[in-house]
Amino acid sequence: MKRYQSSLMSDAAFLLLFVLCFVHILFTAGDPNHYLINMILLNVSFLIAIITYFTGLTAGLILNIVFIFGYGTYTIYQTVIVGQPLQAYNYYWLVMTPLLTAIIALLTFSNRRLQQDADQLQKRNATLATLDERTNLKNSRSFQSDATIFMALSNRYKIPLTLLVMTVKHWDELSRMISEAQMTEMIYDISRMSETSIRLNDSLYMLNAERPTWGLLLFTDQDSAKIVVDRLKEKVESFNTVEFSNKYKLDMKLTIGAAQYTPDEVPTPLDFIAKARQKMEYDV
Repeated sequence: MKRYQSSLMSDAAFLLLFVLCFVHILFTAGDPNHYLINMILLNVSFLIAIITYFTGLTAGLILNIVFIFGYGTYTIYQTVIVGQPLQAYNYYWLVMTPLLTAIIALLTFSNRRLQQDADQLQKRNATLATLDERTNLKNSRSFQSDATIFMALSNRYKIPLTLLVMTVKHWDELSRMISEAQMTEMIYDISRMSETSIRLNDSLYMLNAERPTWGLLLFTDQDSAKIVVDRLKEKVESFNTVEFSNKYKLDMKLTIGAAQYTPDEVPTPLDFIAKARQKMEYDV
């Protein structure tokens, strides 16, 4: 509801600004006898409005007070000392200049509220998101939630649970050889390849999207997990000779670490990842 009100307020302020600019043009063009003074005051009016837009309502109010005091003093001088009668343009600018400032302040206020709402939504989305946007894989937040459940099931029913952590060897060097679009496509290809290498009841996660790191939770022991590791490496070698060599003009190799869940050594999902990462050091 608040976002709707801010959007409606922004639209109304924009329409009022458009109408007021049109009125300014008609008034200035419709009084050729005072064209020069009207043009000067029009520029002053817009200058105050622009300063208000970039600084805030307080600065706009101060500038309007200075303008009203200065222009009012000038008008009184022209009327009392010079003897020039008050005319329509004298009243017009005393009223319309603060009005333009108020509309600009309203537009700025509503736009800032919309931006704040957008930032809050973006932060909330980042906090609650459980999927990686590039690969549609579950992310590290989802991994921690699932791993906690799987670890409890493994401990209760004595089902072996193994985590594979996988990265692309020499990723930093490889990423400099291809474009960003190709990097995204490569990550997607590896993710799809990994999904076809595991069973339906196993889970694949994108643990780190910046430096691509995948996690595979397997309901099997560490020795049986080696079959999955060998299968993944064989698929990469096969892809290197066909798809990857033609598409990216380079060869890829995976670094994989496997760790089996034990309640004493792995109390939390993050410890599970850390243990699997330690095993990666032996995969050379």
